[in-house]
Amino acid sequence: MVIENLNDVPHFGFGMMRLPLLDPDDVTNIDIEQVCRMADVFMEHGFTYFDTAYPYHKGYSERAVKEVLVNRYDRESFLLADKLPAWSLHEKEDVERIFNEQLERTGAGFFDFYLLHSVEKQWYPIYEKYDCFNWALKKKEEGLIRHFGFSYHDDPELLDMILTAHPEVEFVQIQMNYLDWENPVVQAHANYDVCRKHGVYVNVMEPVKGGTLAALPEKETEILRKVNPDGSTASWAIRFVLSHEGMLTVLSGMSSMDQMNDNMRTVSDFHPLNDQENKAVHEVVSSMLDKPAIGCTACRYCVDGCPMRITIPELFRAMNSYTMYGDNNRARGYYKAAVSGDHARASDCIQCGRCETSCPQHLPIRTLLEKVKDVFD
Repeated sequence: MVIENLNDVPHFGFGMMRLPLLDPDDVTNIDIEQVCRMADVFMEHGFTYFDTAYPYHKGYSERAVKEVLVNRYDRESFLLADKLPAWSLHEKEDVERIFNEQLERTGAGFFDFYLLHSVEKQWYPIYEKYDCFNWALKKKEEGLIRHFGFSYHDDPELLDMILTAHPEVEFVQIQMNYLDWENPVVQAHANYDVCRKHGVYVNVMEPVKGGTLAALPEKETEILRKVNPDGSTASWAIRFVLSHEGMLTVLSGMSSMDQMNDNMRTVSDFHPLNDQENKAVHEVVSSMLDKPAIGCTACRYCVDGCPMRITIPELFRAMNSYTMYGDNNRARGYYKAAVSGDHARASDCIQCGRCETSCPQHLPIRTLLEKVKDVFD
């Protein structure tokens, strides 16, 4: 599938970051059979964009691409995006080595979209050190990359500087949802404006904020239900993003067929939020910001490097449930499940800080785990 005009890219993408698992404690044990069914339905409805990355599911997301797509579909029938991780680059040769490993894992032959992963102050100098922008252009000349961009987790000033220095960039993938729109840490609105200023397309990640906006508390759900009783809470989040111009595609990290079907209904029958609906969204945001919820999107980057095997996103899920719903059985159940088996408790944190260096949300994880410990341990 050759895309000459990026306006022609379907505006809904399958994020292969939170795939269904056969064993909930093993992110490499992907339920390939279920992912195949999801991909089939996705393709049958005219959607073709799939997004993976080198670290997703500890490398098994890329392998799943081969089993689910490459071995079952004509290569030109779908669009595939992959990413180069700066944190795995220790010498210039690593760039080529990892890229070739990705081609081998996926069996894709080429990538329709290729991104420098998580460009931010910490990693941008590494991409420049190893001349990754020019390297990507050479890969485009060789036909191994068709469109080039990067994902981004930082402030608008740096984004403006990078896009000024690198006009070859075609698209930027940013975190964008209605709860983070004016978030002073994420700065989704400001980053979106910078992308529009430079005329690059916007790829959206975390439109439902790791599932947070698909499972709102009853009070916030009722605000939306009064305006549109038939729309799911997740549909509001997807529609908010798609109501903005310049979208390349909106990625949803779906882990079940129900989530996929709900998202596809929203996109297939898309209509922008009207004034009344926008007012309801603002009301939800104001209500939620009154509660000090932890802004974790469950990307799990923090988990892989934790020497104590603390499942940090699951502990934060328990804490957010406690904050939003009170000291109930649900929150206690979440915590009990998260520390079962060989997974450590919040009180087992040794304060090494590895989690914080890998967190795209820049959360003070060690401090937050202290609060989790005070509540649950």
